[in-house]
Amino acid sequence: MRLIALIMIVAALILLGADALTSLERGGEITVRSFGAVWAAINPASLTHFKDWVQHVLPFMAQGVYSALAIPGWGLVGVVGVLIAFIFGRRPGVE
Repeated sequence: MRLIALIMIVAALILLGADALTSLERGGEITVRSFGAVWAAINPASLTHFKDWVQHVLPFMAQGVYSALAIPGWGLVGVVGVLIAFIFGRRPGVE
């Protein structure tokens, strides 16, 4: 789990760097990609199927899921990665 946490933290830093470079390319206009935009860039069909699934199977949670998809990509991935790293961090050994 610690390896997964490290991969998520590195992915968040990569996404943050991509947003910073895009902002510089646009002349200083701040650009932040949402988690949904990152997912759509990777595989738009799976995002569409996921949204349809949430809408039909869990309609009471649809608004919360859509709100989570609007969070900045680096923020969601990074925070979850840090939480996993904290939970599964090194435990002090028994001496």
